[in-house]
Amino acid sequence: MTTTWTVVRVLRDRNAALYLAALVVSGFGTSALWLAAGVWVKDLTGSDGLAALCMLAMWAPSLAGPLLGTLADRTRRKPLLIAVDLLMAALLPTLLTVDSPGGLWLLFTVLFVYGAASVVHEAAKSALVAAAVDRALLGDFNGLRMTAVEGMKLVAPLAGAGVYAAYGGPSVALLDAVTFVCAALLYSCVRVRESRPEPPTTGWPERTAEGARHLWAHPRLRGLVLAGGTTMLFAGLNGALVYAVVDGLGHSPAFTGVLAAVQGAGSVAVGLASGPALRRLGECRFAATGIAVTAVAVALRAVPSDAVALVCGAAIGVGLPCVLIAALTAVQRETPGPLLGRVVATANALMFAPNAIGLAVGAGLVELVPYQPMLVLFGVTLLVAVGPLFQRGASAARTAARSPSDANPA
Repeated sequence: MTTTWTVVRVLRDRNAALYLAALVVSGFGTSALWLAAGVWVKDLTGSDGLAALCMLAMWAPSLAGPLLGTLADRTRRKPLLIAVDLLMAALLPTLLTVDSPGGLWLLFTVLFVYGAASVVHEAAKSALVAAAVDRALLGDFNGLRMTAVEGMKLVAPLAGAGVYAAYGGPSVALLDAVTFVCAALLYSCVRVRESRPEPPTTGWPERTAEGARHLWAHPRLRGLVLAGGTTMLFAGLNGALVYAVVDGLGHSPAFTGVLAAVQGAGSVAVGLASGPALRRLGECRFAATGIAVTAVAVALRAVPSDAVALVCGAAIGVGLPCVLIAALTAVQRETPGPLLGRVVATANALMFAPNAIGLAVGAGLVELVPYQPMLVLFGVTLLVAVGPLFQRGASAARTAARSPSDANPA
């Protein structure tokens, strides 16, 4: 009942509903293209390595998150969101010309620009949400946002694969372009008053560094972001072992799709419940609870049982998003508006870049060490490494996180 009321509260807020609708539409197109791009390259070249470069091309710009996030603080966020969406809608149709290995340079270029645009878009969107959505709804909104993103990951890849199989890669690119146009229209309907940012008094490097300085000087934000990065590092290490886990269960590699679906369902569920949970526990304890669930589930994946593997997959889906939702909500609530784009982009870079590192390291380790001891070690180490981050100020954090409007929702 509480969760149902949470959804109603958010959807009754016009701006929040428009944001979620835009997120669902654009997320559908993005998830479809991410899958189709790799298959497209594989079909054109037969190379697994080149197909994997599609993901790298889209992820690489996140390493420049603090620098790109500065752009979101240099102009009004709503026009920037619309402009970025329309830019991608105009750029994606150029992929209609990619029909041979010789055209792959264009595909990789578009994917790289896509990744950079996503970083700017995420920073601007998170900053605008903090201004346009009732602060009492931020935790609920971020939870439903996670639900929407994970829900699209369950649906869109299948749809993208179907479109690709029937009409080819260019058709998926066109589908994604249409979703960007629709998202731009939805953002144009958001009602928010934005003043033009003050002219900068320092250079670009100094302005970029301000986001990192704000995070580092704020003990609770620093703890949440570091915990998020540490958790995502171990999530990457765990993810690299998934094929070894499936092999240990005696299944074909296709069984990884089942585990991914179960994990996605867990993330959808926790997104719906995160708003009430944040109000009850506060950001730090909510994050710590999710990390503990994730760590235990990672360790138990060493048990060679289908039932245990499915339960652990769902538990990781429930636990892993908690620290990400908590960190973003805390950043939005406790960062001044003029700094918010840079701080969000910096926080995202610190939290998500370790995932790529974990995947790379785990891929190397799995060839050298049995996966069961590694899973147990990863789970125990995650608990030990992140625990101290929440020992100081947890009670104060809980009090600060619960504003009067949170405790007594309208």
